[in-house]
Amino acid sequence: MKDFEQWGSFQGRLWKEEVNVRDFIQNNYTEYTGDESFLEGTTEATDKLWGKLQELFKEARAKGGVLDMDTEIVSTITSHAPGYLCEEDKTLEKIVGLQTDKPLKRAFMPFGGI
Repeated sequence: MKDFEQWGSFQGRLWKEEVNVRDFIQNNYTEYTGDESFLEGTTEATDKLWGKLQELFKEARAKGGVLDMDTEIVSTITSHAPGYLCEEDKTLEKIVGLQTDKPLKRAFMPFGGI
C-alpha cells in the first residue's frame, strides 16, 4: 500500500487499500456544532442570477410548468451547447453550462438520461 503525503492528516486504513467511503468518513468526520456565522453573504452576481431565475420560474408557471422543451435532440452529455441563466451577461456565471442550451429547457431523454 502506498501512503501518499497528501493523506498525512487523514486517519483510517481500509480506505487507503480499497474504495471504502464508509471507512474514510468514520475515521475522519468531525461534527460541526457551530452556527452559520462563518458563511458569507451572496455576491452581486448571485443576486442578479437568482433574480433572473425567479423570472424564468414565473414564466414557466404561466406556461403550465414547462418553459421550453427540446423534442428534436436526444439528450447526451455533449448533445447541447453550454447554456446560461443570463444570456445578456454571461460573466455573472462562474459555473458554465446547463443541461441544455437554454435555461429551464427540458431535455428529451428517451432512455432516462445518465
